[in-house]
Amino acid sequence: MDYLDHLEAEAIYILREVAGQFEKPALLFSGGKDSITLVHLAKKAFRPGKFPFPLVHIDTGHNFPETIAFRDSLIEEIGEKLIVGYVQDSIDQGKVVEQKGKNASRNALQTVTLLETISKHGFDACIGGARRDEEKARAKERIFSVRDEFGQWDPKRQRPELWSIFNGKINKGENVRVFPISNWTELDVWNYIKREQIALPSIYFSHEREVITRNGQLMAAAPFLNIDEEDVIETKSVRFRTVGDMTCTAAVDSTAVALDDIIAEIKASTVSERGARMDDKVSEAAMEERKKQGYF
Repeated sequence: MDYLDHLEAEAIYILREVAGQFEKPALLFSGGKDSITLVHLAKKAFRPGKFPFPLVHIDTGHNFPETIAFRDSLIEEIGEKLIVGYVQDSIDQGKVVEQKGKNASRNALQTVTLLETISKHGFDACIGGARRDEEKARAKERIFSVRDEFGQWDPKRQRPELWSIFNGKINKGENVRVFPISNWTELDVWNYIKREQIALPSIYFSHEREVITRNGQLMAAAPFLNIDEEDVIETKSVRFRTVGDMTCTAAVDSTAVALDDIIAEIKASTVSERGARMDDKVSEAAMEERKKQGYF
């Protein structure tokens, strides 16, 4: 077995553990490369049968159109159930207040919609594509990460995972977040995508796009970015290393149009994948604070 075979086998084992230990699991799907890789791994784990869980997408309403189109195409292709939670519904119901100002984003509002969706459907485990190499708060988290009845994470209340034994026992109201590719790196994911020939949204590859420079980052010139006369719209050759809300996901200058080009670009990069996420730059502990509140 080469190292990709080992990582694949571990992830499939974890997915099957989730199916065996929990009554109502779900796979959180963002339309990004990591959750797309999870869907591919789930096909290897459970086909020719159906997935033992639905896919769940929390839609901010400010997603990249290419991501939503890819999501819908993938769901049609694999024939699995998709549940969508809408941040706009949470806003309309007065459960969250939309941010104002030039750098306003709905990204943080996703937490409330996610927790409502988990509660509404009674999910006791939610599978996600987070990896330890992405960010230091994620590096602290176990593969089976217990959340309390309020959906909150306590970094001091984690279970040992010796010899790949995962303890999914929870009390009523609690749920577990599960990260099957936690031990993968960004480069591992791309090498696996290349090996398995996994299709991705077009925004992962270099393309011409109208962008503005804000806080030193290239942001897609979307109408909900609150563009004003100070913002200069330019057309550049860019791609996205990570996919999230358009208001907090920056592009990088790139001419990488093929997987080999992207892999070479990542090998040469001195900036982490999450370096293009504006929401991580709020404070040193931005991600950890969001995770404590219930963010994935």
